[in-house]
Amino acid sequence: MTSQDLHDRHRRVLPRWVTTYYEQPLRLVSATGRTITDAHGRDYLDFFAGILTNSLGYGVAEFRRALDRQLDTGIVHTSTLYLIDAQVRLAERLAEQSGIDDAAVFFVNSGTEANDTALLAATCHTGSNHVIALTDSYHGRSLTSTAVSGLPGWRPSPYSPFQVTFASNGRTSPNGDEHPPEDPAADLEARLAGQAPPAALIVEPVQGLGGFHTPPTALLQRYARIAAEHGAVLICDEVQTAWGRTGRAWWGHQLHRLKPDVITFAKGIANGLPLGGVIARRDVLDSVTDKSISTFGGNPLACTAALATLDYLLDHDLQRNAETAGQSLLTELRRLDATHPHMTNPRGQGLMLAMDIVDPHTGQPDPGTARAHIEACRAQGLLIGLGGRHGNTLRIAPPLTVTEEEIAEATWILAAAAQHSATASAPA
Repeated sequence: MTSQDLHDRHRRVLPRWVTTYYEQPLRLVSATGRTITDAHGRDYLDFFAGILTNSLGYGVAEFRRALDRQLDTGIVHTSTLYLIDAQVRLAERLAEQSGIDDAAVFFVNSGTEANDTALLAATCHTGSNHVIALTDSYHGRSLTSTAVSGLPGWRPSPYSPFQVTFASNGRTSPNGDEHPPEDPAADLEARLAGQAPPAALIVEPVQGLGGFHTPPTALLQRYARIAAEHGAVLICDEVQTAWGRTGRAWWGHQLHRLKPDVITFAKGIANGLPLGGVIARRDVLDSVTDKSISTFGGNPLACTAALATLDYLLDHDLQRNAETAGQSLLTELRRLDATHPHMTNPRGQGLMLAMDIVDPHTGQPDPGTARAHIEACRAQGLLIGLGGRHGNTLRIAPPLTVTEEEIAEATWILAAAAQHSATASAPA
């Protein structure tokens, strides 16, 4: 079966909104380290890590051995109706790492479910369905998580279970234009006046799908104080920013010196196996007084994978590697900014980096050239991501095990792709 045959079958049976990258979508069949091989035997450096999920990369022996030991028991799933040793051990570790007093942990399968659970707990705790969220944010694909996502194009339903007040992320206004209020915190306070007290403020320490934008620390701190004054719960969405990916911090919220009541996580925790969860003050999480379970959340195999991932991250000091390797990569992105007028605004934290692609004459977002750029990178053997409010942001987030040699190769490809994409998009 050819890749085209598989793509045709994909389009026949999956929804139209399940899209793929590239004009000729990739069919990946094997991987090792940071290198993935497609069905044609072509190798690619993976600098998107399954959307920041394969935190260790591929073929890690210690990770594989841990999974094999669990598989050898014959138990992959038991559900939360029974005691699960790996689940309890993982919850204990995460509660301790969180810095939240009297923390409780609930496991689910994804970041969407984690944020959904956090919002459920916040509404039960406060008796309000009013949520403060940031512009250009993304919190998942469920009805509740899309309702509090501020990124245009990612809220497919006009219906919402919440009353939502969007606050500026420091770059865009609550109305969706790119002229934020002069004092965004004062603007938020004014718009909260006369409304029902908010149940929660939900923030990403670094906005993921929004283009790896880091909201200003002082602004987030003011928002947190406003939320606390109204009795709202502070939820830090760490689905993309946890486990040292930001380099300077284990948790993304530590970059801003925030003290969350609730932390949500997923993606890189289990190096590719589906696992997410919520860490919260017990009084907040225990506000959910009716019965609730997660059939697959916290299953033995996924929790074993998470424990092995955490061990590897800490034993190999991958947070430090994220910081040093990320600084090297950011330096190279700044060189591209200086030499290619259609590439601008290099930014990010650790191994969570981005650049925008713009029309060099007008400075306006150029999503077409951005797509041409990732096609050119793919042709040279490098996989990166797209995102941002206008779909013109290159997102670069390799596994935390990435080497300096691989960064050098990737930056050479990025530079070559920059030349190609600029030529391809130039007017005839």
